[in-house]
Amino acid sequence: MTDTFEVTSAPALVEPISSVLDEVAIAAKNHQDRVSIPSEFASLGLAPELLQAVADLGFTQPTTVQLKTIPLALPSDNADTKKGFIDLMVSSQTGSGKTAAFLLPVIHTLLKQISEAQTAERVAFEKLVAQAIAKGEEPPKKPKRKNPTNTRNFKAPSPGALIVCPTRELAQQVAHDAIDLVKHCRGLRVANVVGGIPYQLQIAKLQNANLVVATPGRLLDLQRSMQIKLDKVQFLVVDEADRMLDLGFADDLAEINQLTIDRKQTMMFSATFAPRIQQLAARVMRQPQKVQIDTPQEKHSNIRQVLHWADNAHHKRKMLDHLLRDTTINQAIVFASTQIECDGLANDLQQDGFSAVALHGALSQGLRNRRLMALRQGQVQFLVATDVAARGIDVPTITHVFNFGLPMKSEDYTHRIGRTGRAGRDGLAVTLVEFREKRKIYDIEAFTRQPIQAEVIPGLEPKQRIERGRDFAPRKGAGKFDAPRRKHGGGFGGKGAHANFGGESRFAAAPARSFDDRPARGPRPVFEGDRSPFDKKATRSKSGGGKPFGHGGFDTKKRKPKPKFER
Repeated sequence: MTDTFEVTSAPALVEPISSVLDEVAIAAKNHQDRVSIPSEFASLGLAPELLQAVADLGFTQPTTVQLKTIPLALPSDNADTKKGFIDLMVSSQTGSGKTAAFLLPVIHTLLKQISEAQTAERVAFEKLVAQAIAKGEEPPKKPKRKNPTNTRNFKAPSPGALIVCPTRELAQQVAHDAIDLVKHCRGLRVANVVGGIPYQLQIAKLQNANLVVATPGRLLDLQRSMQIKLDKVQFLVVDEADRMLDLGFADDLAEINQLTIDRKQTMMFSATFAPRIQQLAARVMRQPQKVQIDTPQEKHSNIRQVLHWADNAHHKRKMLDHLLRDTTINQAIVFASTQIECDGLANDLQQDGFSAVALHGALSQGLRNRRLMALRQGQVQFLVATDVAARGIDVPTITHVFNFGLPMKSEDYTHRIGRTGRAGRDGLAVTLVEFREKRKIYDIEAFTRQPIQAEVIPGLEPKQRIERGRDFAPRKGAGKFDAPRRKHGGGFGGKGAHANFGGESRFAAAPARSFDDRPARGPRPVFEGDRSPFDKKATRSKSGGGKPFGHGGFDTKKRKPKPKFER
């Protein structure tokens, strides 16, 4: 009976498994056949699930940065690097498809690894089943999946890929794009880790995550509390590396680099290959290959840039009100310089009948998410924002960008106007400038190496005139508005004796590790009686115990008392 049992039963168990494998192969082939993309995406060697997701999103042709980056990011047997992977430094214009350029190859490699692991697990289980049958024992059962939300079953996740972003909005946008790409992929989970979200909720979503998109602060908080492990990370992507250094994340990047030191591949995306970015790459990458699609000086061919001169703030406000009533506007972003200006302008627009909301770093993360969702769903027409929205907002229906307040840095101008004209669409960028701010607009034109066309609104012409005949070479010593250069060590990439990981000087004030905007500077302190700060009477304490300025301080030289005059 034993022999009969073995002969008749073993094929009965093995055959269904084989038939299942055949069905899976047939289904995969049919799935691949259904992916009919008349484009070059299919020639990039991506997984059929990714091709189907790309087709569902409506993309037919890859962009230039995708064509050049994806083949290099995929594993190569001929690559003379660690396990066939190449480290990449990529510089490309905003709206050029950089997100998909690193998401597609990373997800493809993860899918391949998951498929291989599942195949090995299935083969091992079939071997155990065959051994049990040969011994006349009951075949083992597959272990039941444990509930990850149960604290007793908690296991710190060990993701295979990590994408680090400087701002919450950008991290959420990248995570949203990743979720859209993996909707046809089984066994691959995406998690988003940003500040402003309850810890327990994020910890629950991190369970079994293969791809994590995070901001540095919250990521390191979870790592230090043993809620996530980074020692299994194979692929590290640093998005907007220049912004990372601007926000003071150099030390955090150094720590993340050490926690993921055994990774296979590092990809860094930045607006420029500035010296400080190259210093960062030298510390975290192995002989990276540079891919530069375009430079910040190249024109946004699909974005029309217009400049309007204003006599004063009141004149500028009247022009904005006129421009926002344009019927061709679908949705628009109005950029302000400060949080106070952002809130005030949003309130004014609401009172004038516009559908507008404010977005800046002082708002709670929940409120920011709700307002961004309202923008994406078309419930809000105008988003009044600071530079927190200059990166990470990808809404195709944004047709106009208005620079009501100029950016703090010239390079942020290119990121601002890049919120429109996404993925080859046409857009319009309008900048309103007071005459007292002409130096800033000159610096922007010098940085982009292109003039901004000045136009006049009939009935709202400026009373002053300004000459526009000049070249766009960077002025000597320009740096007050652009990236500042310091005499003492460090700076942004200088070779100072006190330069740290990101090229920042230890003598410079370290910026806060959040992306909240800088508050507007308040007025200078006014001394009582409008006296000079060197007036002795003004510097005495009211109790009479204080010493006047210059006595008992730095000035140790004895001076003769001055004669007193009658007032």
